[in-house]
Amino acid sequence: MQTPDQFADVDVLGANLQAIVDGFGNFSLLGNRILLDEGLGASGGDGSIIFQKDQWYPLGAFLRAFERIGKEFGAYIQHQVGLAIPKNAVFPPTVVDIDTAIQAIDVAYHMNHAMSGVPLFSPATGKKIDRIGNYGYERQLGKKLIVSKCTTPYPCPFDEGILTSMAQRFERTSSVKHVPGACRSRGNNHCIYHIAWK
Repeated sequence: MQTPDQFADVDVLGANLQAIVDGFGNFSLLGNRILLDEGLGASGGDGSIIFQKDQWYPLGAFLRAFERIGKEFGAYIQHQVGLAIPKNAVFPPTVVDIDTAIQAIDVAYHMNHAMSGVPLFSPATGKKIDRIGNYGYERQLGKKLIVSKCTTPYPCPFDEGILTSMAQRFERTSSVKHVPGACRSRGNNHCIYHIAWK
């Protein structure tokens, strides 16, 4: 199982911090407190948080924030944070349907993480540095079904939230199901999700 300390050389784009704030909804001060406790952003003095959306922040601290959210508030809030990610993350302009939306998650994921200030995916060169795992995409021929094998260090409910949010942008009837079996929360290196729609 991956731990936050394994990613000491990786950073996450500040825009993604907003997803934690958004994931808490009306209780955003709780999200702010967790981010501040993990050294992400600065206090606004009134319980608010100040951070730069275009600045890089330590991924290890961001992952520790997710661990705390899971322990203190449960999978539901982790899922809500995942649902909020597409609102704040940078995505390529080629997203036009459910297939390109699910494919774009891995590209956007790498664009929103960096090493030494260099994003792990360059749109200009198409080069990807595979340091943080992936969001897989495999369309099942003749079916309205996509299989996504996820190998990221993020919690399962968070990944399910991202997949759900992106799929429902283009297919409102879509649903995402964590397939029983291998799971990162039980020490495996991946989880598999089925994205289906009518």
